[in-house]
Amino acid sequence: MLYQIISDSSCDLPMDYAKENNLEIIPFYVSFDGENYYKEGIEVEHEEFYHRMITDHVYPKSSLPSIDDYLKVFKKYAAENIPVICICITTKFSGSYQSAITAKEILTETCPDARITVIDSNINTVLQGIYVREAVRMLKDGISYEAAIEHLERIKSTGRILFTIGSMDYLKKGGRIGKLLTLAGDTLGIKPLIILKEGEIYPAGITRSRKKAKVKLLELAKEHFLKVKENPEDYEIVVGTGIDMEEAEEFKRDLEKALGREIPLPVARIGVTIGTHTGPHPIGLGLIKKYDIN
Repeated sequence: MLYQIISDSSCDLPMDYAKENNLEIIPFYVSFDGENYYKEGIEVEHEEFYHRMITDHVYPKSSLPSIDDYLKVFKKYAAENIPVICICITTKFSGSYQSAITAKEILTETCPDARITVIDSNINTVLQGIYVREAVRMLKDGISYEAAIEHLERIKSTGRILFTIGSMDYLKKGGRIGKLLTLAGDTLGIKPLIILKEGEIYPAGITRSRKKAKVKLLELAKEHFLKVKENPEDYEIVVGTGIDMEEAEEFKRDLEKALGREIPLPVARIGVTIGTHTGPHPIGLGLIKKYDIN
């Protein structure tokens, strides 16, 4: 093995994918009562998470992986002299990166030869998922440890998420409203359009209905590629949703048509880490440039 890819569970990749590709996932935690916390994807599944949001009207809280969570995994690979690339959610949203950095510092005090690179991805959720997939693809393609790190640092700035949500309530509760305060007319039925870039969320407009919001998302996606003057085929693109998988499949087909995409796009479920802030009804897309496109 050239090196080991690790990611926190903000990447929202299925456990089946992780097992098939020898990807190590460090889970976030979620609580429904503020006291008891459960490991994402291990002790609580996404279906249960969203079901409780909707039926019990709860506002879950997420908690980052601990230093010890990272340290245990890092020790395992250091003992086998396997270099590690650890990809973490943007530091603007979580302290997961700092937990991993601290774990690395602790380990290298006793294992100075351990090779561990921790990357602040500047992104999250399903976009982080396709970023991690690119790392896995590099490993399978035989890209060296040093070159893979360079590619990952280079392409992360091309990452974008364009999305809308069903309600502003969860962003407000989670303290993620920030620059979206100007769009807080949720009581009027306004559907905000939101963009994530460089690790932060920004307003991208408003519409009066979810249908119009999805149309506008398609327009924003096309405008993005016109602005950067690049081919959508040179990017990995994913459609993300919370619980509305049927709607996401329809949106995926519309997006493929809008971008003239010949290769079908994947649909992924937004997990606990970001779902606590977006609520059960986000929908949108993530995009990032493929590592082997100059």
